Amino acid sequence: MEHDDFDDDDRSMFADPGGRSALRRAHKGNPRNLSCPNCKRRNVLTPADRARGYQCDTCADKAERGCD
Repeated sequence: MEHDDFDDDDRSMFADPGGRSALRRAHKGNPRNLSCPNCKRRNVLTPADRARGYQCDTCADKAERGCD
């Protein structure tokens, strides 16, 4: 079941529920088949990630450190 709303108690919609990544979990209806808009690395984002304007975790980490 895919969740659209953020729920602090249910992090199952995330690829790494206990980690720092905001990327969504891949599944049949939300495959990890899209490229990062920044580094162009293939198959790192799902359609749900793209709809939210996300980038891959590597690029997100660099941006948060001011390295972009």
